[in-house]
Amino acid sequence: MSLKIERLSGDGLMTRLEDLARLRISVFRAWPYQYEGTLEHERIYLPRYAKAKTGTLIVALDGNRVVGASTALGLDEEEQFVQAPFIKAGLDMTRIFYFGESVLLPEYRGQGVGVRFFEEREAAARAHGYAHTCFCGVVRPEDHPARPSDYTPLDEFWKHRGYAKRPDLVSTFSWKDIGDAAETQKPMVYWMKTL
Repeated sequence: MSLKIERLSGDGLMTRLEDLARLRISVFRAWPYQYEGTLEHERIYLPRYAKAKTGTLIVALDGNRVVGASTALGLDEEEQFVQAPFIKAGLDMTRIFYFGESVLLPEYRGQGVGVRFFEEREAAARAHGYAHTCFCGVVRPEDHPARPSDYTPLDEFWKHRGYAKRPDLVSTFSWKDIGDAAETQKPMVYWMKTL
């Protein structure tokens, strides 16, 4: 299977936001996110990537169909609750490029697309003059009732890409879990790399 990988920004990024929204809703329903997303919410949340001067979207295309996507932008252009732990730690946000979501349909996994997503976002970080990259992952209890018995965290994949977990850097994100009546807060721990 041959997929095409493209890096987009500005208007090119904006034209793919609906594809990104559908992927987020579909892929993030799975563990560990359990995200009960809606297109209405996505249409409010996602345009910030197109508006940011460093906004970046990487898409994986099977023909004309977007089957995977990954986002990034400068941490200095992110929301305050994302910036907060970095400010508290005395880190310079103007030197850190933040990776947002990375979503890929299950049938396309294991073919190197995840590696390409990291490579392309790191290339974008360098092009914008950033020295470090970061992303965050949700922390769920080991005994959570929805946790699949065969679940394998992505920690080893991230370590292999050169990222180190930073338990001292934690933000709180809110979303509605599948089947819940309201949003709840979840801790998100950051991983960082020096380019």
